[in-house]
Amino acid sequence: MQRYRHYGTSYSSSSPSSVPVEEVHAEEEEEEEEVYTEEEVYEEEAEPLIQEEVDPVLKETGGVNEEEVTQTKEEVQPVVEETGRRGFEGKTPPVESKNGKRTERGGGGGGGGGGGGGDAAGGGSKYSMFTWFVVLALLGVWSSVAVVYFDIVDYDSVIARAKEFRMNFSEVLQGKLTAYDTDGDGDFDVEDAKVLLGLKEAETAHVGGSPEEKTETTEPLAETTNQQAAEPQGAEPTEATSSETPTEESAPVSEISPLPVHHDDEVSRSQDVESEIQAAVPLPPLMKDDFVPDDPRDSAHPYEDQADTIDTTGVLVEERPSEESVGTNEKQAEEKLKEKAKKKKPKLLNKFDKTIKAEIDAAEKLRKKGKLEEALRVFETLVQQHPQSPRARYGKAQTEDDLAEKLRSNDMLQRAINSYREAAELPDVTSDLLRAALKRRAERQQFLGRMRGSLATLERLTQIFPEDISLKNDLGVAHLLLGDNKGAKKVYEEVLAVAPGNGFAKVHYGFILKSENKIAESIPYLKEGLESGEPGTDDGRFYFHLGDALQRMGDKSAYHWYELGHKHGHFASVWQRSLYNVDGLKAQPWWTPKETGYTDLVKMLERNWKTIRDEALAVMDQNTRSFIPEEENLREKGEWGQYTLWQQGKKAGSSCQGVPKTCSLMERYPEATGCKRGQIKFSVMQPGTHVWPHTGPTNCRLRMHLGLVIPKQGCRIRCTDQTREWEEGKVLIFDDSFEHEVWQDADSYRLIFIVDVWHPELTAYQRQTLSPI
Repeated sequence: MQRYRHYGTSYSSSSPSSVPVEEVHAEEEEEEEEVYTEEEVYEEEAEPLIQEEVDPVLKETGGVNEEEVTQTKEEVQPVVEETGRRGFEGKTPPVESKNGKRTERGGGGGGGGGGGGGDAAGGGSKYSMFTWFVVLALLGVWSSVAVVYFDIVDYDSVIARAKEFRMNFSEVLQGKLTAYDTDGDGDFDVEDAKVLLGLKEAETAHVGGSPEEKTETTEPLAETTNQQAAEPQGAEPTEATSSETPTEESAPVSEISPLPVHHDDEVSRSQDVESEIQAAVPLPPLMKDDFVPDDPRDSAHPYEDQADTIDTTGVLVEERPSEESVGTNEKQAEEKLKEKAKKKKPKLLNKFDKTIKAEIDAAEKLRKKGKLEEALRVFETLVQQHPQSPRARYGKAQTEDDLAEKLRSNDMLQRAINSYREAAELPDVTSDLLRAALKRRAERQQFLGRMRGSLATLERLTQIFPEDISLKNDLGVAHLLLGDNKGAKKVYEEVLAVAPGNGFAKVHYGFILKSENKIAESIPYLKEGLESGEPGTDDGRFYFHLGDALQRMGDKSAYHWYELGHKHGHFASVWQRSLYNVDGLKAQPWWTPKETGYTDLVKMLERNWKTIRDEALAVMDQNTRSFIPEEENLREKGEWGQYTLWQQGKKAGSSCQGVPKTCSLMERYPEATGCKRGQIKFSVMQPGTHVWPHTGPTNCRLRMHLGLVIPKQGCRIRCTDQTREWEEGKVLIFDDSFEHEVWQDADSYRLIFIVDVWHPELTAYQRQTLSPI
């Protein structure tokens, strides 16, 4: 059983047309406190109305007979129906009057009626008043029930308007009084009043600087803030957003393990993973460390639809809008309409679920408060009592989902996946709930590494909702996660046929074209997709591949896109463009043995270089003087072969059998053999070879090159803007997360021994828990 994976590696594939699928309780919010507040107000207003109807009768008769009581009830009934709930006792609870004192209501009228009768008539009137209050109480109760049950009053809108009035009134009032601001402080205060009354002379306001100066002052601050905000994204969390293997720094090994890595026992299948990002590969999933709220709209600003400013001058100015402003206003209006359409809350309750809404809401409140075990018991009880309730089963699935995160349990997450399916398969399920349940199920299946199950779920979703472009985009990603580039390409071609401007589809389609080595064709799709700014497009991999494609076409604008990727927090710098990073590690292109702290390893390699060279020559093809060809599409021209001994911290098949002495020497240095983000291998390059500028995938390693067979002239390596040459028996050390490039213009082959080691600043815990690359 696969261990529970870290919540930091799922792929975010929402597109602009997508509607948030996490639970949005559109019809399930019941604001009880506001209801009770409204009822108290109604009671205070209703009391004088009743008294006005009853007092004339009492004054004229001194008592109340049966006919008068009936007539009074008929007159009072319409008023009562509007007043809200009343208690069952004739005496209403004390309330605060305008002067803050608590007073009793209702008792005075009854006493006056009794006193007016005097004798037997007084006794009769007292009985009649009691009956009258009982009738009123019953009517109040039933009318209150009707108001609440049938939603006659829209309490949400009433409360929203009250809040809006309260917040805006003071601003508007202050804005009108600003016209009398005499000291230039921006508001009307006591000092301004003194000037108006002639008690003080007006002072000239001193402005600290012009708007231009203020702008110049604030821009660097904003830029610094953006950079600080972007830094963590370039750190290890960014790695989590780019790897199918989950980030593991924050959890013990016993609890979290990465996806299984399939190794090929044959050396011929080994790869140089330094170019894993450079060569287009299927997109791995991205997971966010924090659980996404079920309704992203809950965190939106409550007043984002209001106007940004209020008239603070008090002066009415008429100005004819220009044609450009009219066009801009129209666009803004269209955007607002689109936003409102997006914010439309899904309907998750069918007719039957509405009858048990109170029970569902009670369980949902427990879930939102984090009382997951109790909430799960309540939802399970609801499912047992109402097995045909989609909403109850969906709530159960969500609670199991939350509990799986809390307990870090794969078993509980599998229960949630099953519950989502059960909720979607029930009859009379609303389309919104069906969509939400199946999409969440697909996401959790991807989280567990069950890509084919996720693909099947998404295919069903696209069949049910064929017009939903966002679901088709998600389906394309699912194909990529399976390594099915052809299937993904077909999906994105269908999307672009009906939505040619869809940025999400464009960047992924461009990514696929580049993986097919259609470099020139991929550039416009990658560029236009990134320029769209749509959700899911601002990804370091797309900046990476667009820049790489432009470089291969000889276009210097590649560094413009690298710079944008750096500003967006995807790259540590324009030169250092690795995507699987740990924040805070020392970053420099070239290193000395002393700086690494691995002087013993360097000395061993340089002392035994001839032994290592002889074994390498023995396993080379004697006719071609080569190894297995490099297959990562890094070469512009020429031949480049590799023979891998260790990869991802493990021996590569039986390759050590051909070079036993070399492997025996290396086994004493765990900083190299245990480097899960590196390799140990021989590399041979034939004359006339040029390797494109590229970067390695991670800043967690340093790369050593031991020269074995080096021609006198023509072989060189550039890292950033510094170029060096190899020497036989000597070690070069550089950080391959920086851009580097290789030329082999000699007359014979070049042979080196490559040893990757952990970055010296990584802790033992990090080395143990970092995921392999």
